[in-house]
Parts: sequence; C-alpha cells; structure tokens
Amino acid sequence: MVLRPATAADAGAVADVWLRAFDVALPTVRRAHPDDDVRRWIRDVLLPRHDAWVATADDAVIGVLALSDGWLDQLYLAPSWWGRGVGARLVGLAKERQSAGLQLWTFQVNRAAQRFYERQGFDAVERTDGAGNEEGEPDVRYVWRPGDR
Repeated sequence: MVLRPATAADAGAVADVWLRAFDVALPTVRRAHPDDDVRRWIRDVLLPRHDAWVATADDAVIGVLALSDGWLDQLYLAPSWWGRGVGARLVGLAKERQSAGLQLWTFQVNRAAQRFYERQGFDAVERTDGAGNEEGEPDVRYVWRPGDR
C-alpha cells in the first residue's frame, strides 16, 4: 500500500471510493447530492483545493484523505479495505501534515467511524442536531491535539 498526493487523474477513482464507502457506511443517511454532482465536486473542488492524498494498492485507489487548515475534511476507504490499517496510516499522515491539531465531523449514526477516531486519539467535543449540514443528519465534532494520547 502506498500513500501519495492525489492528482487530477485520480478524480474518477476517488469518486468511486467516496460514493461506495458513503453508501455502505451510511445506508440510512440521505446523500445531499447526486453522484454526478459528487464526482464534479471531487474533480473541481476537493482535489485541487485541499491537501488531498490517496492510498493505493496495485496502483488502484483504495482510500482518500483531504485536509484543510486544521481540518480532516474527508477520509473514505474502499469497504473491502476497512479494518486493514489503511485508515490509521492516513490519519497518521494527517497528523504529520497538520501537527498543530485536527478536527473533523462525522455523523452520529456512524458508530464505526466514532470508534475509529477515538482509537486514533480524537475526542468528541460537540454534538449537533444536524441543522448545520446539508444532509440534516445529527453529527459529532472530534478534536485531536498534539500530545493527546
């Protein structure tokens, strides 16, 4: 498995991973945008405007990480790669690149993600009713500070 900066050429594969992972991990959450809009957003916004990385295996994209100043904005893995250490490696990279600290949002229904981030040293600091996100889904904000766990 290799971690490398994402390129424009990765947009289609990143979108495939994002869409599949979202649908498998969050079957009860209504996606706010159709597939074509998600693909366009990944190509035109996520990859060019974020510190975006991919995890690859045999040259195939199996995960994506996107960072902005102090934020872990996106972390999605192909479902067949869940539980195999890829996510932990991507979070380790995120901590190296954002060494002053990180925060992120995840949906409250995504208990697996919450357990994962807690194992990575993140603490839940805020819960909402979902009024502030496009999906209208209750969420939780996690924070990691250097020196924590």
